[in-house]
Amino acid sequence: MEEGKRRKVVARLKSIEGHVRGVQRMVEEDVYCTDILKQTMAVQAAIDKVNAIILENHLHCCVTTGIRGEGAGERERVITELLDVFETQSKL
Repeated sequence: MEEGKRRKVVARLKSIEGHVRGVQRMVEEDVYCTDILKQTMAVQAAIDKVNAIILENHLHCCVTTGIRGEGAGERERVITELLDVFETQSKL
């Protein structure tokens, strides 16, 4: 991953970490359930954004290199890897 994107992802993850700590405090302080749910949904959206950045990078870098490669095995590996990621997501 290029350095700029890596820094962006790390900064987002640190922000998410702080947000999760805030949600934990809300639970400990017995804050109203829907207020907690709104915050956990915001955390999930932030994680989804991190996943989108990482996937975009992977598609532009690793997948492109694998697909353009001369070896059919490498192309098949890259495609199988992507399918596995989406299959894992659908199981969650």
